[in-house]
Amino acid sequence: MKQVTLYTDGACSGNPGPGGWGAILECEGHRKELSGGEASTTNNRMELTAVIEGLSALKFGCAVTLVSDSKYVIDAITKGWVYSWKAKGWRKADKSPALNVDLWEKLLPQLERHQMTYRWVKGHAGHPENERCDQMAVAQCQRFR
Repeated sequence: MKQVTLYTDGACSGNPGPGGWGAILECEGHRKELSGGEASTTNNRMELTAVIEGLSALKFGCAVTLVSDSKYVIDAITKGWVYSWKAKGWRKADKSPALNVDLWEKLLPQLERHQMTYRWVKGHAGHPENERCDQMAVAQCQRFR
């Protein structure tokens, strides 16, 4: 099984507003950068989209380390919140509707396809790949201003 590191970040100008995402895939000395954006979105949607697009770019199951500065994404997965939301018909513990269900439904099959490890990094703290993903996300965001 190939070892892949996936770095991701999302950005949004206003929340909601124009947004962008960036992802970097690294495997066996190779590096691929991906990015995109939307005219009207939220930061959390862009964070999720970066992960979805990065994992979807892999042609077969891999051992993936996801490196993200999004507590929303990392905590929802590692603390099991998203699985609880899904089991409760996409309702949170307080019975309010879970947000971004369409994206979580795209992400969950990708997580099952790969052997996942998760690592949170502080954003805007000098981590080179996180900073590069942020640059790509902001550049995409600016396309829609």
